[in-house]
Amino acid sequence: MVPKNFYYTKDHEWAEIKGDTAIIGITDYAQHSLGEITFAELPALKKQLKVHDVVAVVESSKAASDVYSPLAGQVTEINNALGAKPELMNQDCYKAGWICKIKIAAPDTKHLMNAAQYEEYLKSI
Repeated sequence: MVPKNFYYTKDHEWAEIKGDTAIIGITDYAQHSLGEITFAELPALKKQLKVHDVVAVVESSKAASDVYSPLAGQVTEINNALGAKPELMNQDCYKAGWICKIKIAAPDTKHLMNAAQYEEYLKSI
């Protein structure tokens, strides 16, 4: 399941862009690879991010993994529900399991993949 209107990274993060805001999370491939997610360390509000900065740390039954920001910007909102229910990333990674929202500094998406490109990338790994 790869939503068509999102952008993706080779590290399996996604970004849904709405105006000057991007919602960020991990892909279905990432949550499946991690296994049962047991903890999420979320970013601080107002944190400034560059592309590929660590935005969160996700711990699971298999490993702890860094989540990288697909875009540059400032964190404007975090998904507080993940504090009590990190498994939302397993259950609904593209909706209820989002990690944070950022105000985009530069809307450059050339380094990101669209859904079709990401699906092709998944076939190669």
